[in-house]
Order: sequence, then C-alpha cells, then structure tokens
Amino acid sequence: MPSGGFEIATYVKIAQRQWPTILAVTLPLVMLALIYVLTAQPKFTAYATLLIDTRKNQLLSSQQQVVGDQVFDSTGVESQVEILKSDSIALAVIRDLKLVDDPIFADGGLIRSIINLFGSDEPATPAEKEQATVAAFERNLQIKRVGLTYAIEISYTSTDAAKSAAIANAIADAYTTTELESRYEATKRASKWLQDRIRELREQATVAEAEVQKFRSDNNIIDTGRGLLTEQQLGDVNAQLVSARAATAEAKARLDRINQLSKEDIPNATVTDALRDDVITRLRAQYLDLSARQADFSNRYGATHASVQNLVRQMTEIRRSIRDEVNRIAETYKSEYEIARTREKSLQDSLASLVTSAGTTGQAQVKLRDLTSSAQTNRNLYDTFLQRFMEATQQQNFPVTDARLISAATPPKRKSSPKTIIIVPGALALGLLLGFAAALGREKLGARVFRTAADVESETQVECLGILPNAARLPAAPIPATAGLLRTAMARQAVDAPFSRFSESLRAVKVAADISAMNRQSRVIGIVSALPNEGKTTVVANLAGTIAASGRTVLVIDGDLRNPSLTRLLAPEAREGLIEVLSGSRSVADVTQVDSETGFRLLPAVLNKRMWQTAELLSSEAMASVFEAARRQFDYVLIDLPPVLPVVDVRAVSSMIDCFVMVVEWNKTSRQAVAEALDGTEFLRDRLLGVILNKASPAQLQRLEGYKGAYYTSYYHERPEAA
Repeated sequence: MPSGGFEIATYVKIAQRQWPTILAVTLPLVMLALIYVLTAQPKFTAYATLLIDTRKNQLLSSQQQVVGDQVFDSTGVESQVEILKSDSIALAVIRDLKLVDDPIFADGGLIRSIINLFGSDEPATPAEKEQATVAAFERNLQIKRVGLTYAIEISYTSTDAAKSAAIANAIADAYTTTELESRYEATKRASKWLQDRIRELREQATVAEAEVQKFRSDNNIIDTGRGLLTEQQLGDVNAQLVSARAATAEAKARLDRINQLSKEDIPNATVTDALRDDVITRLRAQYLDLSARQADFSNRYGATHASVQNLVRQMTEIRRSIRDEVNRIAETYKSEYEIARTREKSLQDSLASLVTSAGTTGQAQVKLRDLTSSAQTNRNLYDTFLQRFMEATQQQNFPVTDARLISAATPPKRKSSPKTIIIVPGALALGLLLGFAAALGREKLGARVFRTAADVESETQVECLGILPNAARLPAAPIPATAGLLRTAMARQAVDAPFSRFSESLRAVKVAADISAMNRQSRVIGIVSALPNEGKTTVVANLAGTIAASGRTVLVIDGDLRNPSLTRLLAPEAREGLIEVLSGSRSVADVTQVDSETGFRLLPAVLNKRMWQTAELLSSEAMASVFEAARRQFDYVLIDLPPVLPVVDVRAVSSMIDCFVMVVEWNKTSRQAVAEALDGTEFLRDRLLGVILNKASPAQLQRLEGYKGAYYTSYYHERPEAA
C-alpha cells in the first residue's frame, strides 16, 4: 500500500495484482446496466418555457394596477415555480386531458399499490383514482427556474412523446388560466371592498367638512380669498394708523413752524414759499414794494415827509394784515393737528380692538386647522379610493397576467431515458471505481499477511527462501508402482516435477543450509511453523525427496509427538517409531523406514494414546543421542516439529537443532503471529535459515510478482492454473 503521496506506479501495480477483483465488481455492474438499457421502456421528455414578464401591459401602462403590480424578485419567481408544482395545477391538467382513464396512469401508482398491499380488494373510488393519478403525474413532472432569469422551464416525461408535449403545454395553459382567474377573483374582491370603503369615506368626508363650516360660523372666521377677514382688517387699520401718525407728525411740524413765524413781523421769503399762501405772498410783495418806495422817498424828501409817513402807515397796515393771516393759518394748522391726533387715536383704538379679536380668532384657528386637515384627509382618501375603484373595475373587465409562454413544447424526437451513453459508461466507471476500492481493501487486508518475499524480509528481517505454490492445486503426475514412502501427489511434487518452481524453492532451502554449514554445523534442520496446518509436513516430505534425489543421505524425523502428520502422510502403516526409541525399547535402525525411490530414511512417530509429556521426551538425553548419532551417519537430518505458538515442544528441543526453517502459509498467517513466534522462542531467530511461504496461488502469485512470475513460467515451461 502506498504510504506517501499519490504514486501512480504503486496504484498500477495494485491494479495488476487485483485485476480479477476489479473485474468481478465491474463486470456485473456493466451487465446490469446493459440489461436495463435493453429492457427498460423508453421515455420521452418534452420542454416548455414560461416567462414571468414584470413589464406592465401596454393597454394599462398609464394606470396603476390594483392587484398584481408587485415586482418579482428571486423569491417571487421561486414562488411561481412552487405554484406550477402544486396539486391544483396538476388536477386542472388531469381533468382537462382526462388522464385518470389514461393507460399510463391506470395502474393507480404507488398509493394504490400500498393500499392493495394491506389487503384492500375494494375498487378505487374516483377520489382515490384522481389522487393516485396526481401522484403519478407529479413523479414525472419537473419545474425549475432557468438560471437567474425570470424564465421557468416545464418538463414532463412519459412513454409517449406526443403526450409529454401535450401535458407540458397544458401545464403552462393551466397556470396562465389559474393566474387569470386568481387575478380576476382578487380584483373582484378588491372592488367590493373598495365600494364599502368608499361609502364610509364619503360619509366621513361630508361630516368633517360640515364641522369645518359650522366652526367657522360659530367663531366668525371669514375667509376672503386673501386670508381671514380679521387679518385683512388688522392689516388695513395698521396701515392707516401708520399713515395717520405720519399725518399727525406733519401737522404738528406745520403748527410749530407757524407759531414761530407768528413772532416775526414779516416772514422771510423761504417761510413764505413754505407756507404757499397767496395772501401772505401778495401782502409781502406789497410790503416790500412800499418799503422800497419809503426808502426812496425818505432819501429824496426826508423821513417826515407826508408821503413817507403815508407809506409807513400803509406798511404798518400790511404787517398787521400779514400777522392776522399768519394767525389765521396757525389756527387752521392747529385744527388740522387736532383732527390728525383724533384720527390717530381712533385708529389706534381700532387696532387694539382688532388685535384682541385676532388673538381670539387665532386660538380658534388652531382648532379650525385640525378640522380642516381632517376634512381634507378624508376627502383625499375618498378621492384616492374612488380612483382605485375605477381602476379595479377596469382590471375586472380586462384582467392580465405576468406570465406568458415563450417556448411551447413539441414532441421530442429522442428518448430521454434510459440514457445509454451515460448509463453504460457510468456503470463501467462506477464498477472500476468500486472494483479498485475493493482492490485497495484487499491490499489493506493483505498487508496483515505475507504474500511476497519483500513482505517477509521487511517484517521479520529474515530472508525469504522461496514461495511454494499450493501443491494441492498443481498438476499431479501418475504415481509409479515402485513408489516408496512418497505415495501421494502432494508428497512427491518435487520428485515428479524437478524443474518446477516448487522444486526450485525447496532447493533454495538446501543451498541456504549448505551456506550456513560453512560457518557452523547445519546438519539438523528443524521445520517449524507458527500455527497448525501451514503445510510444513508437505514441505518436509518434498524437501527430503529433493535432497535425497541429489545423492545426499537424509534422515527425516517426525518430531510432532502431539499430531504426527508426517507419519500419516509417508508411513501410515508404521507401528513403532521415535517414542519407542526415546523410551529405549527400540533402536533407530529398528524403526526407520527407507524410501525405495530416493533413498531417504524416515523415523516415524506412532501415538497409541495422547501424551502430555512430549516436551520432556524431546528435551531428553535420549533425544540428544539420536541427534548426535544422526549427525555422524547422515548428511542432512530433517525434523518435522510442532507449531511454535500452540505448544512448547519447539522450545524444549531448540537447543539440539542446528538451524530452523519456518513455513508460513501464504496470504493467511498473520504477520503478528509470525513475529510472536520468532520473538518468543529462544534461539529460533538466531538459528533461522529463512522463511518459506507455502500454499501460494500460482495465478495470484504471478500477478503479485510481476515480471518474476512471467520469468518463472517461461523458463520452466510451467503454466499456472487460474486462481
């Protein structure tokens, strides 16, 4: 299994090793997909498109609609989608197209099937049939919004292309009709409500306006168009008062000036011009003329001359006349001044009265404004509702809808399901994916067992001497009549096929023993396993035949005193063996048997009853003597030992054995069991020649080993059978 990142080569190797698993998962899925595609009834999907048009209808563009003038947003469009999916639209289409009696919907659908499941044999009522038709109808209906637009796509699927198109168009028509009816009913209800409301508002406006008029009359509030009469009078009197005050001031100034002039004999020319009095002007002119003549006569005749005196008398008379005229004018100015003062005081009194009256009117006007505002509000409401009523009446006579069909459904030319181009490749892809997942699972499970030499060496730090194919699944040659102890196909596999991978792996054990013998004595070789039934007995029998066939002397000892499977395989008729030798009743030569074909000797173990002291027998001095004698007499001594983990016999005899070979069942024995066996037995790891993986599947082994499997096959002309 890959431990790091994404390593393509690693996954390719997994696929090569596990291709039967991938194929076993993928092939059924593809076959099911093909069967479904070939047998499923084709279905056709028709599409129609509605547009929710938010623009106002041109005929009503100048009027505000009473009902349905909302602006659609995203939520509004989704709401229309749900309306299209509703049972009311479905029922309208079903009743319009009479789909209850249509063969496509005649089976009653799921609801009827559930009812029948509980044993109801009563015929379906019209309501039940209609309900079942609605359920079947909605299962094949799909309504969705087109992106973020105001368009809504209606699609319907059935086994009849023409019927799919007819139903899709009927859904659009039913929606439009329903919207029109809904809009008409809403407008009708709005009109009736507006009528009642208008009647109430008319009465309220009339009452409010009457209250305004009554309040004006009670408080003498008169509106002249330019404002209230009181305000207008107040303004006029105030203006007149200002004018009167100016006139009074002017009269006073003239009076003061005339009083000052009255103290002078003759007013100067400036004053005369200011007075603008013809009498004074004429008298002054006469006076000036007489004064000039008097001065001339005085110079000419003297001041006492009668003419001069006469002129003086005339001048005195003129001065008196001027003074009388000035006094008369002063009295006139005084009279005018008094009149101006009287008028000013009258206007001031009138102004004060008007101000008092205006204050009272102002307080009343506050209440009047409230009454007027209320009356105006009621009148505006009445006018507004009256206008809305007229618009509602027009909408009722000419209802419009915001939805319109922009793309009508047509009978589809191609089926929509089953989609062969999607289903079959999809099934293939899914099968490959699931198959590879199963392959990864098997690889993960395989990581807990041994399947390759690399697994053994990385986990145990011990050399893997070879991988033996399962002897029971290898081709068996006919057993010759001259066969000795090797009388079964499994026991003589190495002898019958000396060029096979099975034999080559066993020869690797002999080579390992020979190499080990260069450094230490390696004549006694113990064949062990961590657990029972890992095939060590078969390995011992074939290894003995392989070594003996090379011309070496070999003694095979069945050291499994609890379950002597080697004796049952090679010498089932034996009656005496190792136990008798260890007890001293028989010698090794008396109980050994010789294989007439290869020449190796067998020291069997015969159990007449169950024994509990097997460890004591194997660790006894008698057993040590047997090994010592065997070392001197034979080139190789092979002893078939019990499994390491269940019993302690291997620990008992381990000190007498030169080296060990551990047999591990391929793809079955856990790595934990092997590690426990190696670490729990004294001297076993130190004296271990290596590990043999046994009972491997030839076909799987070829996939696992890649190029090595192909080399083994081509070189030895051996074709492994399929796994």
